[in-house]
Amino acid sequence: MSQSLTDFSDLLRSVRESAVHLEMRDGYGIDNETAGFAEWKRGHRLDPSDRASWWRPWLDLVQEVTAKGVRIRRARVISEPVSDYIAFEHSGTFTNVAAGEQIRWLPRRRASDLALPGNDCWIFDGRLVQFNIFDGDGRWVHTDQTDDTAVTALCVSAFEAVWERGIPHEKYSV
Repeated sequence: MSQSLTDFSDLLRSVRESAVHLEMRDGYGIDNETAGFAEWKRGHRLDPSDRASWWRPWLDLVQEVTAKGVRIRRARVISEPVSDYIAFEHSGTFTNVAAGEQIRWLPRRRASDLALPGNDCWIFDGRLVQFNIFDGDGRWVHTDQTDDTAVTALCVSAFEAVWERGIPHEKYSV
């Protein structure tokens, strides 16, 4: 199943209680991040006091959804030392937090005994899982969705285990 950003926005807006996102890659090849990643590698850093320079449509959506009382949490399983991409992601995560997301980081070595799904996923209200399928270079390929109760239970359990062990963003340094 292929999904547009508009479809995803509508799905996120339909959430009543929680949306959680489990990320497990050390690098992504997302087209709309390419320029920002290149600038970051050249030394550019976002200025937390210049909100207009970093606020974007995703953050508007997060703020809209969290303002309705929906809890959005993101857990990232990462290798250490971190890749350049993860360092880039970490440096800009304050924007997600400002919009209302809660973020935790789990070093991969502390996840060895956890049963994790094979792909990054979103879980909506604990009932619908959306897997984001990426190629070997971290480029998004397609999206699969399921409401199968066994798959959903595995993904919820995996996310909660990572969340419990994860380090809150404000306490994790790269």
